[in-house]
Amino acid sequence: MVEGLSHLTFIVQNLDAMERVFVEALGATKIYDSGAESFSLSPERFYLLGPEHAPLWLVLMQGEPLPSRTYNHVAFKIPEADLEAYRVKLKALDLGILPGRPRVAGEGQSIYFYGPDNHLFELHTGTLPQRLSRYAEGKT
Repeated sequence: MVEGLSHLTFIVQNLDAMERVFVEALGATKIYDSGAESFSLSPERFYLLGPEHAPLWLVLMQGEPLPSRTYNHVAFKIPEADLEAYRVKLKALDLGILPGRPRVAGEGQSIYFYGPDNHLFELHTGTLPQRLSRYAEGKT
């Protein structure tokens, strides 16, 4: 039985560039840097993101970037009150913020942005129960 999510790994060409996104924009804390001593396929760094009682383990590994941009993405949950503060942080890092997809009221708001290596990220204010409840109402 799957117990939950262990970690997310992102292959990036420039560890420092993506670290700025994780640390400066998202508020992650770096907890490990392999430096020259690599235990894995390539140099890597580990980060913790989220509440102290249940942080998400994020991994950056050095390698070739994704060849193109797609809609495959990771969405991080944020409070709605913090949406504009995150938008300011992303703009300060010169990360292109995409226009959001059309949404119905009540399913939450999002900011979509690409990292330096074509990874798409979303900062989302809603929850699954909220979205399902709104969808159950139908298109109005």
